[in-house]
Amino acid sequence: MRSVSELMSLKGRVALVTGGAGHIGRAIAQTYAELGAAVVVLDRPGSAAESVAQELTETFGILATALHIDLADEAAVRKVPQRVVETCGRLDIVVNNAAFVGTDGLKGWTAPVEDQSIETWRQALEVNLTAPFLLVQQAIPFLKASGKGAVINVGSIYGVLGPDWSLYDEATVQGTPAAYGASKGGLLQMTRWLATALAPHVRVNGIVPGGVERNTPEEFKQRYISRTPLKRMAREEDMKGIAAYLASDLSAYVTGQCIMVDGGWSAW
Repeated sequence: MRSVSELMSLKGRVALVTGGAGHIGRAIAQTYAELGAAVVVLDRPGSAAESVAQELTETFGILATALHIDLADEAAVRKVPQRVVETCGRLDIVVNNAAFVGTDGLKGWTAPVEDQSIETWRQALEVNLTAPFLLVQQAIPFLKASGKGAVINVGSIYGVLGPDWSLYDEATVQGTPAAYGASKGGLLQMTRWLATALAPHVRVNGIVPGGVERNTPEEFKQRYISRTPLKRMAREEDMKGIAAYLASDLSAYVTGQCIMVDGGWSAW
């Protein structure tokens, strides 16, 4: 029987993390690098993907590389798994963490629901749902060949639950628009669907984070904490344990699960 440290090891494996230059993506990439995996940090053009990859190599002594990809570009997304294999020799773990969250001031994202832009809705679905499906689809041959293939989709509590509007004021009332919730809900259902479709060769699971404390207005933070059993918002490092578990042989008999990492938010 293997030890826990042996089950947790990712030595010899290659992980692709989309949105890898973001706060949750970087924490997940660090986790896999620390456990011995080579890591491909995928993020949009202009992101800090290169510096994150360099940091991983310098800190953990593993192979890390950056890919600058617009996930709304179907042709570019199709080529990603093959590019990873050409660079790293294999592909064992795919983490769909990147998300369109409307932080660029795009039209209709923060409007009241009756005024939310259909164009922006489509952009959210393209990046948050269509791109992950396409990426996994193109990675299937490599994940099957791995013998340890694992897909991890990063959702959101608002892909599971409706927003608690008592948390929001006029300044933040559209912090979680319909497009975001719908796309993340679709991603979680896709997780369950792919888990049965790709078994027994590839495991597919989801991480469902609650609110993460990062540049959060203090009034919203306090309202959120009062609603959360563990009485705090999540930190990036709270995602490391579940990311390690789902990618490694610690969860070798787990598939089709979407695990809430929300401080008990969904337990009420």
